[in-house]
Amino acid sequence: MTAPLQDAALDQIFRSARTRNGWETAPLAETLLRAVYDLTRMGPTAANSCPARFVFVTSPEGRERLAALSSPSNGAKIRQAPCTVIVSYDLDFADQIPALFPHNPGAAAWFPKGAPHTETSAFRNGTLQAGYFILAARALGLDCGPMSGFDNAGVDAAFHAGTGIKSNILVTIGHGTDENLFDRSPRLDFETACQIV
Repeated sequence: MTAPLQDAALDQIFRSARTRNGWETAPLAETLLRAVYDLTRMGPTAANSCPARFVFVTSPEGRERLAALSSPSNGAKIRQAPCTVIVSYDLDFADQIPALFPHNPGAAAWFPKGAPHTETSAFRNGTLQAGYFILAARALGLDCGPMSGFDNAGVDAAFHAGTGIKSNILVTIGHGTDENLFDRSPRLDFETACQIV
């Protein structure tokens, strides 16, 4: 567990990976979608709360419904990509804590329903899991296109009606093309973004 990943793996996950805007349209196998989630779920969250929820939108009808709730440019990507994932967070995540955090099942009481810090924790840890999802997909050879620019309330009504689940981001996944691929944008250097204290 202490050996660093080889450069080829680091390139695939970070250095050479790009946010894709164009997609090959061939469908993705369900086994691959499940494999991405199986890696994603291993990332740490507070009290192992795992508040993220994932809707893999693959059908033409589902993609059209989601595209119609997105900005025009994002809608075009959703219609083309073989899968767009609605990454959301469950406000009722604490219901799962007794099973997920068995050495302290009473930790569910840390997150009372309706409390502001419960929603903050759901959003924060769900967003963390969205990051794990992107890295897991890249590690398994997929490209990703994370997006905001959609009607959250509309998506929640269409895909999460009657639940405590709230949409966070969309991520197109598949095998990307170079269509509308931007030059890589700069990143902040260590001296600008970091401190050692």
